[in-house]
Formats: sequence, C-alpha cells, structure tokens
Amino acid sequence: MIPIGDDNSDRRTRPYVTWALIAANAIVFILLQGFGTNARFTYAFSTVPSEILSGRDLVTPDRQVVVPSTGERAVVPGLGRTPISVYITLLVSMFMHAGIAHILGNMLYLFIFGDNVEDRLGHVRFLLFYLFCGVAASLAHVFATKLTGGNLGVPSLGASGAISGVLGAYLMLFPRRRVRVLLLRMIANVPAVVVVGVWFLFQVVNGLGMLGGGTGGGVAYAAHVGGFIVGFLTVRLWAAGRGRT
Repeated sequence: MIPIGDDNSDRRTRPYVTWALIAANAIVFILLQGFGTNARFTYAFSTVPSEILSGRDLVTPDRQVVVPSTGERAVVPGLGRTPISVYITLLVSMFMHAGIAHILGNMLYLFIFGDNVEDRLGHVRFLLFYLFCGVAASLAHVFATKLTGGNLGVPSLGASGAISGVLGAYLMLFPRRRVRVLLLRMIANVPAVVVVGVWFLFQVVNGLGMLGGGTGGGVAYAAHVGGFIVGFLTVRLWAAGRGRT
C-alpha cells in the first residue's frame, strides 16, 4: 500500500517549509554525498550511538568484508573524524540518505503528509517540530541500541525519524482524511488511520523482530517508532493557539 496523494482541499497555505526540506535533503544527497557514493562524508557526519552516549568522536579504520551472496571481498569505510560536535550529527544526519531508494521513499512521504501538518502548525512551528521529532527519533535509536545490546558503532542516518513524527502528527490531526494509495494494481482512497496505522504496525512488528534476533535490514525501526510516538503525542501542544486542533 503506497501513498500517492491526499485531500488538500482545506489547506490554506503553501507548504514552503516542506518544499524547502525536500530541497535541502536533495542538495545534501547530490552535492555532499555524491548520490550516496561519498562514503567519507557520510561516515563522518552520521549519528553513531557510541559517540552520542560518550560525547567523544569515534574514528575506526576501513575493513574488508566478504559479500555472502557473491563471495567477493568489499571494503567497508571506517568512521571518519567528525569536525563538529558529535551531538550536532543528530541534526545533520537527518538530511543524509543511504541511497536513491531511501531518499525517494522518504521524500514521497514528506511531500504527501508534510503539507497538511505544516498548514495546521504554521511554517516556523512546523520546522521546529520536524527537527524536534528527528532528534527525538535518533535518541530513541541510540538508547534502544544500548538497551538491547546492539552494536553502538554502527552509524545511522536519514529523514525517516523526523518524517515518522510528521506521520504521527498527521494521524492525530487528520485520522479520517482520505489518502490515495496504490494497492496492488489499483488506486484506492483509504482513511489516514488505515494507511498510517498499517505503516506504524509494520515498524513495530519489524522492530520486535529485531529484538527476537532478526537483522532488520539495516533499518533503525526504533527511530521510526520513537519519532512517530513523539509526533503523535506532542503535535497538539505545537498546534496550541493555531485555531483548528
């Protein structure tokens, strides 16, 4: 079930911040990450749980690994030196992505769901809300990794946590809003509570699967769940005084 649009008939403002966030993510991915090929930049500015917990920059050497599917050897870049405070990576990393599919999927969800939340909160509040959810999501991933005994040296990046907060806000504010989705080979109009609810359930199930020994495919599900819950629980506070809540 892939969302492709929603009802914007009652939107009163243009989503300038949503558009700017999409542009910022694209610029970082293209110019600074080289479409995901600039591993040195990516591994220097991603959020590393051990760095956040200790406050100290972690630099590691490159290492060779064997690709299970092919048996070939590949070089995995080590963590590079972060020329800023490691805590700033909580913000910087939410504008970075691991690949084209990663950024396209995230920007699709931000484009569809961000404009309505921005309209309700206002431009400045929406920007602050987005960043707040992104940082909260990254911290959720950091502490979940620590509590579950995960590898604290594995970096994380992406806008998924912040966008999860936007989805949580959307569900709280617009639970009955009709969302157009691509379902199998047809387009259907489905209530937001179904679309977003199914997405959240998927994150929870996969997150629990990781606790049971699954790999998770490199996805930080704790960040998704954490960002969603924070967005869902706090959006009415952010919308206070804005009229319709």
